[in-house]
Amino acid sequence: PPSPAAQPTNMSAGQFSISSNPEAQLVMEGFKLNWMNMRDASTGVMMWESPGDWTEKFFLEELEARVPATILECKEVSREVNFTSLQKIDNFKLLQRVFLQDQVIEEWRFNFGFVIPGSTNTWQSVIEAAGDMLPAELLSGNVTIETSFIDGDATLGKSLVRVFYD
Repeated sequence: PPSPAAQPTNMSAGQFSISSNPEAQLVMEGFKLNWMNMRDASTGVMMWESPGDWTEKFFLEELEARVPATILECKEVSREVNFTSLQKIDNFKLLQRVFLQDQVIEEWRFNFGFVIPGSTNTWQSVIEAAGDMLPAELLSGNVTIETSFIDGDATLGKSLVRVFYD
């Protein structure tokens, strides 16, 4: 589980952290991201799956995702997140900010709602592609996705993923 002593790391392209609030830390000690994947929403074809070593370091360091460049051709991408929470979360939601170098270029909000204590959940969301997509060569390694894990108005923790398009 994430260490409550994890210190936030400020970066020009997002940050990762665990809240210093004791109640949020309790939730985060019992929170585990089991896996994540992305599919072409129109065909169901798997495009990417999270590496197994993400579970223990998800909120503790910048992670790398190696995604096929063909995902940029999808009109919609289905993202599945599987997580376990030992504590209840009253109003679970995610806020994702997509950075290109140090500029926010997109922001997405996802609402899950109530999380039953001691439960494992799979959460699927569909993300529509932006109209004009930049080329993979420009985006690769220059895009980071900061995801804030939130209960109501309280940020529990943040993860940061740098995306490379292969």
